Amino acid sequence: MNYKKAGVDISAADRLVRRIQPLARATARPGLLAGVGGFSGLFDLARRKYRRPVLVSSTDGVGTKLESAFLMEIHDTVGIDLVAMGVNDIVTQGAEPLFFLDYFATGKLRPAVTLQVIRGIAAGCRLAGCTLIGGETAEMPSFYKNGEYDLAGFAVGIVEKETIPRAASIAAGDILLGLPSSGLHSNGYSLARAVLLEKGRLGLGKRIAELGRTLGEELLEPTRIYVNIVRYLLKRHRLKGIAHITGGGIPGNLPRVLPGGCQAWVRRGDWPVPPVFELIRRCGKIGQAEMDRTFNNGLGMILVVAEKEMAGLERSLRRLDERYYVIGEIRKGERRVRFVS
Repeated sequence: MNYKKAGVDISAADRLVRRIQPLARATARPGLLAGVGGFSGLFDLARRKYRRPVLVSSTDGVGTKLESAFLMEIHDTVGIDLVAMGVNDIVTQGAEPLFFLDYFATGKLRPAVTLQVIRGIAAGCRLAGCTLIGGETAEMPSFYKNGEYDLAGFAVGIVEKETIPRAASIAAGDILLGLPSSGLHSNGYSLARAVLLEKGRLGLGKRIAELGRTLGEELLEPTRIYVNIVRYLLKRHRLKGIAHITGGGIPGNLPRVLPGGCQAWVRRGDWPVPPVFELIRRCGKIGQAEMDRTFNNGLGMILVVAEKEMAGLERSLRRLDERYYVIGEIRKGERRVRFVS
């Protein structure tokens, strides 16, 4: 008896790491001292010109969106999702992403599948401007179903302390500005799958006219990475609050950046809702409140800005050719979101 016969092939894992190393090296950025292949990653903070640097960290996964990847046998897009969920969280503090680590666990290592996932992670790191500094690949026989795996990601960034958005600066009269999502992102998939695949009996390969593509393509659309947009705006304008709209939707995430005594008034109809959300609502006969607290409904990031900043901010967004929507304002009241027509 040996480890390989027990289901763990160390030699195969070693060969896989050697194939991952070039993917990680392609994401290298100034400050990287040692990355994939060692016991730990090394990053030199002295190369960053900050007076009062603060490290910002986040960890997340992709959730049950992985089920769609398993069914479609497409595994590179979920790697982008993994990076996006972490770096979008840390940029809400104004942080510049520095490096990213991943954890990939499966019952039986399939190198071709793992490489697809890591290629996606590397692509996400390049989009976010951070380096893939390390990770872990775990082979655990009988722990996962055949052909399945799980993912976790860890993002670390840095920000000048005095530039961190402060909730205390938000006041009545400030404007809410929404940046569009690319679709479901990585939230609400348990409900979406139950409605579309089980209740609606729609096949992943079925082309849906209102979507303009197959259902599987829609469900595997990667989460948008907002780092470059938000960092560009932060260098030129004062953003009082930045909310990443994930699980919990707008009602669950926007209040997290508000101070006590401030209420967000969000006007329905002031931004286009992608058709996938209407498809889910219709097929599942889902109430609006449930849609609001489960999905992003077309907005992946919401910015809180002073009214006097709006003219310059809009010019910057147009310069970036970035779509945006003025979706409401801050008023006095209990800290929560109030939807208005």
